[in-house]
Amino acid sequence: MTPRTDAPDPTHDPSTAADALPNAPTAPGALALLVLCAAHFMDAIDLSDVGVALPAIQHDLGMTSASLQWIVSAYALGYGGFLLLGGRAADLLGRRRTFMAAVAVFAAVSVLGAIAPNGGLLIAARLVKGVAAGFLAPAALSLITTGWPEGPRRGRALGWYATAGASGFVSGLVLGGVLTEVSWRLVFALPVPIAIAALIAGRRLLPVDPPSPAREKTDVPGALTATGGLVTLVYAIAQAPEHGWGSVRTVILFTAAALLLALFLGIEARSERPLVPLSFLTRRRTAGTNLTIFAMWGAYTSFAFLATLYLQNVLHWTPLQTAGAFVPLGLVNGALAPFAGRLAARFGAHRMIAAGMLLLALSYALFFRIGPDASFLSVVLPVMVLNGLGTAATFPALNMSAVAGVPDRDQGLAGALLNTSMQIGGAVVLAVVTAVVEAGQQANGGGDPLAGYAPGTGVIVAAVLAGLSATLLIRQRRPDERNAT
Repeated sequence: MTPRTDAPDPTHDPSTAADALPNAPTAPGALALLVLCAAHFMDAIDLSDVGVALPAIQHDLGMTSASLQWIVSAYALGYGGFLLLGGRAADLLGRRRTFMAAVAVFAAVSVLGAIAPNGGLLIAARLVKGVAAGFLAPAALSLITTGWPEGPRRGRALGWYATAGASGFVSGLVLGGVLTEVSWRLVFALPVPIAIAALIAGRRLLPVDPPSPAREKTDVPGALTATGGLVTLVYAIAQAPEHGWGSVRTVILFTAAALLLALFLGIEARSERPLVPLSFLTRRRTAGTNLTIFAMWGAYTSFAFLATLYLQNVLHWTPLQTAGAFVPLGLVNGALAPFAGRLAARFGAHRMIAAGMLLLALSYALFFRIGPDASFLSVVLPVMVLNGLGTAATFPALNMSAVAGVPDRDQGLAGALLNTSMQIGGAVVLAVVTAVVEAGQQANGGGDPLAGYAPGTGVIVAAVLAGLSATLLIRQRRPDERNAT
């Protein structure tokens, strides 16, 4: 019998917490959580540390600007394209097994990237590393959501997991700036010791995958069409600003992505064991959670892009100073995220998400105050602090919402969908904001260094407000409302 997907959210009522059950399963423990957080920290570092090293890489390897951006885009291509397949692999092949294999590949290609003699091999290493991250992220998240019982304990675990991600992202910015002063190759080697430590500790601390009585048949056509469609979509978005949104090349790529994803949905509708059950995609909470993180991460990625340009091109800060400007965001987020998970378990995930999205909208609205003579204390710092508060409130609650009420066998899939929406959102909103900013600068003729920033910020605020409206889908309906529908 198929479990109801619209069951009440236990995280809304603390009386349902596993802590209150005498026979509640034992969670793996703090050291096992530390291993998973370390892997998430490593992944987040790799998302942020490369940006400040790009000029040094370009100079050393003689890369063009067009090829240089693929150091970033190749990672996103592998990450966003393979998340669904990675999530299902964790569910079917074993979460611990998938996690350990992904960490090992991540470490190996980090070494290859650090010693790459030319830009082509460096881009290839980044692509493979993105694929490894696409398997690592859902496996790590599902190890938490299946190991820690739903309720306050899971909320605390997800809070620390979110803190590790936020700390890694900010640490990557700072360490990337510091290491680039010595050699950009150290930036690519940075994740290696973390990965080795996670592999050694994970073998001892992570729970062994339970034996499967019968290997489930893998939905190969669904996996191929989903992965192909997502890879094509991410590639189309990444190259559209360079070749033009209306170019024949871009239109063909978007058409191919749409056809592959439509074919994927048709295959899933007829498959006995689909990669992604269509009932899962149409679930209210799933739709609301994924739409919200699409907008939330898209807005943050675009804000980080605009803020970096502003601090370096307008205020003429160094890359290291620019990275330091984001430190307050990471400190606030890191300090509050563990408590945010508990608050979400007590008061309801949808309330925490809505509050966080409001704080994020306010922080981005304050970015309208920037100017050529703006000070860090009066303009930049308030934006970063509010952003840290909003991110701390939103991320743990979104992770909790994504897996609430989902059977254990689909936890990897739930985490993969969340991360896929996050990566696609980052690519889409950033592409739109980039186009808006460039159009504003071209219309101004280069006379105003801030031209395009205001409309770009407007797009960011609008994206967050759209995500805020999606939280209405996350709110758990009362039993009488469910029966009426």
